[in-house]
Amino acid sequence: MTLRCDVFALPQLADADDLRGATAVVIDVLRASTTIIHALDAGAEAVVACREIEQARSWLAKAGEAEAVLGGERGGLPIEGFDLGNSPDEYSPDRVGGRTVVLTTTNGTAAIEHAGKADHILIGAFVNATAVFRHLLRAERIALVCAGTDGQYSLDDLLAAGYWVNRLQRESGLTFAYNAQAITAQEAWRTRFPLPHAAGDSAIDPDRLAAELRNTPGGVNLIRVGLADDILTAARIDRFSLVPMLDPVDGQIRPAPSLEAD
Repeated sequence: MTLRCDVFALPQLADADDLRGATAVVIDVLRASTTIIHALDAGAEAVVACREIEQARSWLAKAGEAEAVLGGERGGLPIEGFDLGNSPDEYSPDRVGGRTVVLTTTNGTAAIEHAGKADHILIGAFVNATAVFRHLLRAERIALVCAGTDGQYSLDDLLAAGYWVNRLQRESGLTFAYNAQAITAQEAWRTRFPLPHAAGDSAIDPDRLAAELRNTPGGVNLIRVGLADDILTAARIDRFSLVPMLDPVDGQIRPAPSLEAD
């Protein structure tokens, strides 16, 4: 079987045939993916991704406030009546530890729902980049699904996709077939960081990556609403070693089994 890695710059560009049989990585760097990773690392029991606000409120009503916490945003800002917004650093052990996080966001949670036809659904961002890469090494078909921003391409997600495409080409020792969007994403990554950073031979300083993320649609929106600090938080490559995975049985997101470095 030919190994394949496709990038989809927006969820709607990936149809059921693109996802069926694939390991999908949903990417919303600014900020749902980053927030989900933070929440699980802080000890949340699970994350439930809801497309709509009322869907999230209904889930909380069934679970009970002692068992779950509401988080999310619309237009980048916290939702009235919710416990938390969508800033990753809000998701601390004292606020989410031992509880289920019910999350609804403008772009990311919709992208997770769209990826539902994939065999396996992972959540990826820069903060768990190497951990995701280890999972990709075990996949025969890969679909990197970018959430975008308000229905438009967003470079923050494409850069993360390009990072993984670049590592697969350089480090996997495997031969993948790539779609045109994968090559575009890889070039976006390579052209924005000088060697040896783009090649992965030297760590990228979070401030350097954050400078690129600030110029994306998602970054501009966060600056506009006074949440620029979230951009630097999202730029801390490999801060975490966990990879969130959607459970196909109950639809909840929990840490995937960890993989040792090859």
